[in-house]
Amino acid sequence: MALIGRRTVLAGAAVGLAGGAMAQTAKPKSPLAISIVDVGGALALTQKAFEAYRKAKPEMVSRFVFTKAPAPELPGKLKAQQDAKRLDIDMVLGGTDIMSSGIAQGIWTELFPAHAASLPNLKDILLEPAWQMQQLTKGQGCVVVYYPSGPLLEYAPDRVPTPPTTAAGLLDWVKAHPNRFMYARPANSGPGRTFIMGLPYLLGDSNPKDPQKGWDKTWAFLQEMDHGIEYYPTGTAAVMKELGDGSRDMIVSTTGWDINPRVLGIVPKEVKVQALQGFHWVVDAQYMYVPKGVSDERMAVLLDLMSFMLQKPQQAVAYDEGYFYPGPAVKDVPLSMAPEESQKAIAEYGRPEYAQWIDSAPKEIPLDPDAIVYAFRRWDEQIGSRKTK
Repeated sequence: MALIGRRTVLAGAAVGLAGGAMAQTAKPKSPLAISIVDVGGALALTQKAFEAYRKAKPEMVSRFVFTKAPAPELPGKLKAQQDAKRLDIDMVLGGTDIMSSGIAQGIWTELFPAHAASLPNLKDILLEPAWQMQQLTKGQGCVVVYYPSGPLLEYAPDRVPTPPTTAAGLLDWVKAHPNRFMYARPANSGPGRTFIMGLPYLLGDSNPKDPQKGWDKTWAFLQEMDHGIEYYPTGTAAVMKELGDGSRDMIVSTTGWDINPRVLGIVPKEVKVQALQGFHWVVDAQYMYVPKGVSDERMAVLLDLMSFMLQKPQQAVAYDEGYFYPGPAVKDVPLSMAPEESQKAIAEYGRPEYAQWIDSAPKEIPLDPDAIVYAFRRWDEQIGSRKTK
């Protein structure tokens, strides 16, 4: 997901422990400048909390240097820096896409169990789906924000008066309305990847967790749908822009990508969402990763920083303006704890049906790293190769 607009301010910054026993953090010889690269949009939810850490602990961090990069490109860059022993990135914020490629290339530092004594007991503090998402990291990342995600359909009601309610109905609609439907390349889009991972449940495929041998119906569906799609953008922000300017009538979306672009005025407030019959949520999360090669001094600061980011006041900031709705990965962080701007935005642009859907629909964990790498590669080769731009 891409950063697409202004962000909220931090409601407050407690400096207490996030939960569980943690080792005493040694102070660096002098405050450090910490470089953080965001590849999944989590900076939109967390930057104010990072800055709160700098203000609370000036002896640890002098400043943060925030940059953004495309998820498919960063692992190669990190690997080259590590091979040359010239690492200049301290932390990466990203989702399951960069997790998978990073694990495959061996670029992440093991956090659990290697540094478990310096971090909160995640099993105790995380929401159950967020804890399940944590298991995907193989100990090489730490979840920081979570949401049930999608897949959902988002549509302009004036142009789609009767939206499809089933997967078969969606395919029929796309074929009957060529070039009016869109989703982005799954390897670099949260809605795109929840869509392809959610289809096996909607279509009754033999094994939704095995894109190589268990997705026969899904791959056939995506290839048939491809005939009605003009092109696939490389990121979700472009999809939202095209829905907003009327170039497309219906798109794939998620809770956050529905709410936040409407808050920001990129998409009209009056657009609607539709959950297809029998859908399962494919949940999503963003993580903090530390590349291999970070010095011991920097590692101590990063561990303390990660613990801080999992405290409830910092987690409440993740409500943001609905970008990753709800957002907090930690238990017992209600909207009432969020900044006033967040509460107002969600009151105006949130949807009452979300609470019911979140409560009633099954929640599925995304594919494991090896399977998601395969799914992305196959989609790129068989679906998006001639139409991605």
